[in-house]
Amino acid sequence: MVRKLKYHEQKLLRRLDLVNWEASGGNLAEVRALRRYRLGRREDYVQYKALARAVRTLARRLRDLGPASAAFRARCAAALLEKLHGLGLVNSRQSLAVCESLSAAAFCRRRLPCLLVKLRMAQNLRHAVTFVEQGHVRVGPEVVTDPALLVPRAVEDFITWVDASRLRRKVLDYNQERDDFDLAA
Repeated sequence: MVRKLKYHEQKLLRRLDLVNWEASGGNLAEVRALRRYRLGRREDYVQYKALARAVRTLARRLRDLGPASAAFRARCAAALLEKLHGLGLVNSRQSLAVCESLSAAAFCRRRLPCLLVKLRMAQNLRHAVTFVEQGHVRVGPEVVTDPALLVPRAVEDFITWVDASRLRRKVLDYNQERDDFDLAA
């Protein structure tokens, strides 16, 4: 049995039906994305959506430029495509059509835990987020503890285990590549 609500509680909850609650359409997609990509903060996803929207509007504005500015449009479109390809958000540098279909999921796929799963350094996103938060992963010379790090294509090859990590030791033991001299230092 549930106790009867007090007056101020009834007043606060008068428009809310907790029994027949349904999520709104936009919020449900956002919750799915938060769960799918293991985003810790909702603000990150909101920021990714805003960035994707800004890129799409920029691509539309470049597409809608008149024929008088064809050289400027080609130069700006090439620069935009090069930047997005360098960040790993688009796969080809061919046309602005790929920019117009950019979504927040592209940003989520470039986060460090997603790349750990892609590189087969972790079984799933839950483990990958845990590895990053515990400090087992480095990108280049820097140890990374923030799973929200977006990794560009140029740096993707430099994702490795930290030298003192127990996970690195386990992987080397499994592959029979462990050198006792290296691990002692």
